[in-house]
Amino acid sequence: MSPASPPPVPYHATARRPAWETLPATLRAAIGDRLGAPVVAARIAGAGFTRGFAAVLTTTAGDRAFVKAAATAEQPRLVDWYAREAAVLDRLPDGLPAPRPRWTLDEAGWFALCLDAVDGHTPRLPWDPAELTAALAAYAEVAAALAAPPAALARLGLPHLADLAREDILWWGEVAAGREPSPPLPAPVRDRLPDLVALESRLPAYAAGAGGLIHGDLRLDNVLVDGTGRAWLCDWTWLCHGPAWFDLAGLLLTAYASGLDADALFARHPAAVGAPPDALDATLAALSGYFLTTAASAPPTASPHLPAHQRWSGEQSLRWLARRQGWA
Repeated sequence: MSPASPPPVPYHATARRPAWETLPATLRAAIGDRLGAPVVAARIAGAGFTRGFAAVLTTTAGDRAFVKAAATAEQPRLVDWYAREAAVLDRLPDGLPAPRPRWTLDEAGWFALCLDAVDGHTPRLPWDPAELTAALAAYAEVAAALAAPPAALARLGLPHLADLAREDILWWGEVAAGREPSPPLPAPVRDRLPDLVALESRLPAYAAGAGGLIHGDLRLDNVLVDGTGRAWLCDWTWLCHGPAWFDLAGLLLTAYASGLDADALFARHPAAVGAPPDALDATLAALSGYFLTTAASAPPTASPHLPAHQRWSGEQSLRWLARRQGWA
């Protein structure tokens, strides 16, 4: 285990989003119409790294719903993400700890997605043991349900993690080839670039053999814990074919940063059953290169806190990997 290392900005306060009152009046009216009554309160979501609108809305009738919205012309990628998430959520098996979709609409040059509101909070760091246990249990439930992809989801033509890794996740090979500048590296790994390349290069082959579906972006800020202590998994844009242990490693990165025994948590989780012996190392190598390299090129449409969080995530990945490899 390692000493706790907090992120530069708490995950529940990373977002920079427009206020409800700044949305076009016709959009606000249309959302109220779909909800069945005018909106009287909006609690903006503090977690996340996009600049899209996201809030729990309360109507005069007392109904509560979670609504995301983005401007089609200014934020076309966000619109695509929200539409993809709507399609995924509509096809997830019933009963999973994921918000249920209600509707989508196009109005005033904006796209909006409405979900059932989860009355919960983003976990704080260091992880509360009970909340981490709940998050791991929620993912065990999801991983089991998606181990054999439901036909409705399979028909969406979802991407494969193996392809995503080759196209967008593996960066140490690019650094070694001189096609990308090297990010600053701490002393224990400064001379370990060949090892990082070798480890990350194993990920596509490991991922190609997986037959199930994974969340694809499982992080602390995509978890909500409700008043009963149950954890819910949110932001389902990046569902893909891949091994469940990849999601598990991403979630446990903040457990490692909390000073917990993340190795033991990984090893005893159902999602790690059958994983190659160095699957976690390959994943940590890939995540470290991805986070550290992309931190220098965060899009202007993202939260201003995104680069610092990417660097922090990359540093935690490297530290965890270095300890496992005996480099530190």
